[in-house]
Amino acid sequence: MPKGSLPSPDAVRNLLRAVIDPELGDNVVDLGMVGDVTVGDDGVVHVGFKLTIRGCPLRAQLKKDIESRLEVHPAVTKVVIDWGEMTTDERTAVMTRARWKARENAAETAVPVSARVLAIASGKGGVGKSSVTVNLAAALAARGATVGVLDADIWGFSIPRMLGMPDRLEAQRVENREKPMILPNERRVGAGLLKVVSMGMLVDDEGTALMWRGLMLTKAVEQFLNDVHWGQLDYLLIDMPPGTGDVQMGLARMLPRTDLLIVTTPAISAQKVAIRAADMARRSFLRIAGVIENMSHFRCDRGESYPLFGVGGGRALADEIGVELLGQVPIEPTVAAGGDAGEPVAMHGTGEAARIFTDIAARIAEQTVSSEAMSGCSARDESDGVAVSIRPPA
Repeated sequence: MPKGSLPSPDAVRNLLRAVIDPELGDNVVDLGMVGDVTVGDDGVVHVGFKLTIRGCPLRAQLKKDIESRLEVHPAVTKVVIDWGEMTTDERTAVMTRARWKARENAAETAVPVSARVLAIASGKGGVGKSSVTVNLAAALAARGATVGVLDADIWGFSIPRMLGMPDRLEAQRVENREKPMILPNERRVGAGLLKVVSMGMLVDDEGTALMWRGLMLTKAVEQFLNDVHWGQLDYLLIDMPPGTGDVQMGLARMLPRTDLLIVTTPAISAQKVAIRAADMARRSFLRIAGVIENMSHFRCDRGESYPLFGVGGGRALADEIGVELLGQVPIEPTVAAGGDAGEPVAMHGTGEAARIFTDIAARIAEQTVSSEAMSGCSARDESDGVAVSIRPPA
């Protein structure tokens, strides 16, 4: 028989707020997992509980936590859990809340808060994302900025070769840090400075295959964010791996102020894949700074332009997600040659591609000034295509 006054259903819910889903990092009540609660005269508490998936591997842990939290009440004689499964809409809502909470509780990193963080992303490989990254970094540095470049494409690192910076990374003691920090490799570009870290600067040979699973990839990016002595930065450009996997989700959690630049080719089929990167940004509450169309066309010596990979993909993507098409970069042999030689065309090259990279860098700089001017203003969320509006989940 129960001892003392029976708890009300609301009191049961309050007790269950102490139960945290270890994967989603929030209490099960606010996550919407707790359904109907009934308390019998005999002290038996029935709790309706919806798992994200019926075969959830955390079910046993959640059962133990629910029972232990409720059985401490002197009037509760038994706990019965009625298991259910969330609908697709409910599962989407709970994941949205979990991502928002992770964003709001993101730990500090070694990246200075004054730096604008831009992740160069794509829906798939082969669109020239790394080429865009190194040329934008060079163009921003040529404007006098200090630009960090983080090569987050852990498997497919190419930044060291493309920037002509093959030296291995070193570490040293830094004031107020218990352990040594990694020093980025540096290169002067005009009046500016590049600071670069890449897994390619840690392996013994460029041909070494890193056979790592998702968790190790995310940990590597986390180390680059936390254990690199970046110092003063105006920008941090992150060369992302293709797709929407572990690294992308980890970055959204660890550095939620990141803006995305989405790279696509003119082909409509490529644009339909690139839209997934935009959807990942929306789901992770990341802003989209714009779209860059790479390999837009080839211009021959006679001045005639040939759209070798189709027409309109970049514009269609930008229009669909409601952001600015920042530029259309042509196919030029000098772009590939500059990457192979470690001398991106935007450093000191001439030609249409170099000019367009310089123009895109200028637009990014204008966006950054605009963002700083509107810091703390709610209008920034909806300003000039810089971002998708961010609102907390209900």
